[in-house]
Amino acid sequence: MKTARPRSSALPLWAAILLAAAAGAILDGGFPDRSWWILAPIGVTLMLLALVGRGPWTGLLVGLVAGLSFWLIHISWLTLYLGPVPWLALAGLESIFFAVGLALTAVVMNTGPRVWPTTAGRLGLVPVAVAGLWTAREAISAVWPYGGFSWGRVAMSQSESPFSGLVAWVGMSGLSFLIVWLCALVLQLGREPHVRIGVRGAIAVAAVATLLAFPAWPTVQSGTSRIAAVQGASDAGLFAQNAPGQILSDHVSATLPLVGDPVDFVVWPENGIDVDPLRSADSARVADYISQAMAAPLIAGTITERSGKYYNTSLLWEAGEGAVDLYDKVHPVPFAEYMPDRAFWRPFAPELIDLVSRDYEIGTRDNVFDINGIMAGIAICFDIADDQLVQEMIADDAEVILAQTNNADFGRTDESVQQLAIARLRAIEAGRTVVNISTVGTSAIITPDGKTLDSLPTWEAGAMVQTVPLSTTDTPAMTIGRLVEWFVSGVGLAGLLFCLRTGRTARPATGLRLPAPQLAPDRARIRKRRRG
Repeated sequence: MKTARPRSSALPLWAAILLAAAAGAILDGGFPDRSWWILAPIGVTLMLLALVGRGPWTGLLVGLVAGLSFWLIHISWLTLYLGPVPWLALAGLESIFFAVGLALTAVVMNTGPRVWPTTAGRLGLVPVAVAGLWTAREAISAVWPYGGFSWGRVAMSQSESPFSGLVAWVGMSGLSFLIVWLCALVLQLGREPHVRIGVRGAIAVAAVATLLAFPAWPTVQSGTSRIAAVQGASDAGLFAQNAPGQILSDHVSATLPLVGDPVDFVVWPENGIDVDPLRSADSARVADYISQAMAAPLIAGTITERSGKYYNTSLLWEAGEGAVDLYDKVHPVPFAEYMPDRAFWRPFAPELIDLVSRDYEIGTRDNVFDINGIMAGIAICFDIADDQLVQEMIADDAEVILAQTNNADFGRTDESVQQLAIARLRAIEAGRTVVNISTVGTSAIITPDGKTLDSLPTWEAGAMVQTVPLSTTDTPAMTIGRLVEWFVSGVGLAGLLFCLRTGRTARPATGLRLPAPQLAPDRARIRKRRRG
């Protein structure tokens, strides 16, 4: 097998920086609301191209530019009510992760071909290590610090792509790994001077075909449930000026037209009740009335106070019995629902820090309700982006997922459709119907194959009433759990360590050069001719 050196012509640093900036914007184009999913792998490939020939320090700079370009666009919805400081802070933090990840990737991309000098090594091992490092960076930033921020993973751009079905086999991290592996493979093929263009194309096509060949995981229906999901179109945002009980009234008004339509239960969104029925007799009477009128339990979000502590809570309410079960949000959002290390952060932006006047506690209860024999997994807002919480509800036999959210703080920005894309992937990954119900949208019911069964226009009051499939199917992604994430991340880190350890002593692949002993006589003859 030939061991010719791959093409390593690096772009000038200024060109690499410009390319990285463009690549970040292109990557964002793969996410909703544009949802041009093909742009995501193009953006990743261009980022990797900008790293060719770069060392770790210039790779860090290129990565920082790419990260800022992506994140400043991707989460621009933060500026709507909160202004530029939280937006810049979160984008900056995530860009640092991005920068470190791409700096380490630059080491593998440019040392790997010397460590694994054969064509098989360069095409087989380097792309795997690159994709593993990308996945490791996503995995770490998704859980740290303060519980992490799992937005913006490459997998989340593929909710409506032909690759979406793969998430049922390998999970979110596994899908990110496969997309980035494909990008790195295509780039490495372009760097191989002795692999003919036709062969390169055949390898790339074969790789894509292999990924697309995986059929959708078959979901066996265990039953059905008729569900009413109500969107009150209530401005339940942080700065909204509402009279006490207004949000509750809005959801009552949107529910009353459904009276007489037999359903198994009614779902209201996060913050669907703005006056805690556990402490307000009037609010409790209204919840009782709705449950009685609909002849069904009510699942509704509210803020509860128990033992002097505040929780973002979902209640399972039954007429005459009150709250028969409750779930407290396990993943409250730092700097929004609670303020970590308040004394440390307050001097930087005291007015913004003081907006978070009370800290919600981290929930400790299980996230599954038994609704008259129907097991429903409960996810409140950002919970739906937490891999571990989805794993736990499926392990506790959830047959359907109720994703309650309040997107009012983000107006008509991309945030709600980005969240809906995550919910769509969760439906496919878990093999469960997902009812994504918001105060203002985007609300939709998504079946286990990722199709939209019903939806509501944003900022309009209404309800979705549908008979949805239930399932107890265990997809491979749910059976394996997070082992895929640990494995591919470990492979990436192992590849990096191997490159760092052996790259200093590994000789470049020099299949086009003559052995050193044969060069000496040639040089001697040249010197002799010059003397003559």
